[in-house]
Amino acid sequence: MNWFRRFMTGRYGNDNLNNFLLILALICIVLSTFTRLLLLEAVGLACLCVCYFRMFSRNVGKRAQENQLFLECKGRVTRFFSREKNVMSQRKDYHIYTCSKCRQKIRIPRGKGRIEITCPRCGNRFVKKS
Repeated sequence: MNWFRRFMTGRYGNDNLNNFLLILALICIVLSTFTRLLLLEAVGLACLCVCYFRMFSRNVGKRAQENQLFLECKGRVTRFFSREKNVMSQRKDYHIYTCSKCRQKIRIPRGKGRIEITCPRCGNRFVKKS
């Protein structure tokens, strides 16, 4: 075990991007066994190679930048889906309209009939049915 510790000294190791690549490689390889698509197997093996390349790389700064970029993209995707989940949970009690001028989303309670809505951002007025 000591030889492995010495071997990994100065190398990058594992991070969130490597974990993602390993899971993606596993999924692609398993799916390729069921579907017999060589493309999926090639993608899985490529992900695996990239993962091991990153893990054993000595360019720690570059690998950390790649991981940071991955975390930013993952954060954007996560925020998008959490916002959409929030909107979907409010659909039962509210109508959500978008201002035609500034694209601001406006939440209006359901069951109020036809009402005039004023956009809080740009002051645009429009009539909608709640």
